Amino acid sequence: MSITKLDQVIELVKSKPRKRLIAAYANDSHTIEAVNNAVDMGIVDATLVGDEQVIASVCKELNIDAAKFTIVHEPVDVKAAAKACEIINNGGGDILMKGLLPTDKYMRAILNKEKGLCPPNAVLTHVAVIENPAYHKLLVVSDCAILLAPDLKQKQMILKTLVSTAKAIGIEKPKVALIAATEQMSAGMQACVDAAIISKMADRGQLSGGEVEGPLSIDIALDKEAAEIKKMKSPVAGDADCLLFPNIESANVFYKCCTKFNKAEIGAFVAGAKVPCVLSSRGDTSLTKLYSIAIEIGRAHV
Repeated sequence: MSITKLDQVIELVKSKPRKRLIAAYANDSHTIEAVNNAVDMGIVDATLVGDEQVIASVCKELNIDAAKFTIVHEPVDVKAAAKACEIINNGGGDILMKGLLPTDKYMRAILNKEKGLCPPNAVLTHVAVIENPAYHKLLVVSDCAILLAPDLKQKQMILKTLVSTAKAIGIEKPKVALIAATEQMSAGMQACVDAAIISKMADRGQLSGGEVEGPLSIDIALDKEAAEIKKMKSPVAGDADCLLFPNIESANVFYKCCTKFNKAEIGAFVAGAKVPCVLSSRGDTSLTKLYSIAIEIGRAHV
């Protein structure tokens, strides 16, 4: 099945066994609506951790039967996030989801050395799957929110996550572009140096699972005409499935330009923890949150 739309990801995971989702501080309508839709589609069973009265009130407003959820009362956001992690660590959940709490509090719960979900020496990274109307298929992008300036080793970890995510949504041999300001090798530009090293490692089979090319400028990675004009011959050029950005600034700006200028749809999560962790903005729509759930279910089955 060729996946080019996020709606198709939902259809893909409907055939998978359902997972147990734990939503941390699920006090908002967008989270509850997204989780409700996921339950109705048969892709998850859900536990909502948060203020029981608020959750009941939101369910009533949305005409949702609260009885379809397991509700764990914890009215304090930080404690709700910790409780959600505790449930998962005790074997009660397969996927963590962020509700109405700030990202820093959500991440602190995941990163807690004693009670969190982060394995020793793990590298956590933020991944977004973007459906951009200006591009012919889905794009898997990292790191837009966690790693400020990933080093060579961290970029190798990000590459593995990008490839596994692409495979989870049906892309058999993902094409990965290692993004820099130029496709020319420049020893004075660390993004180019790292990209060249990783690309050569992939050529030699040290990094497997997809076609890897870099350094590539963003226009060459996404536009076949630009690649032809600049005489760049590569199966990745103009047809990338995955973009590995050199730093958080470039990735974050790309992410927000897609959503603001092209009205792109997004699914986003944190990779590298013990379980898949949905990470979307508190202001994201219920549809964005549903897409994020579906992507994580797909990854959980890889």
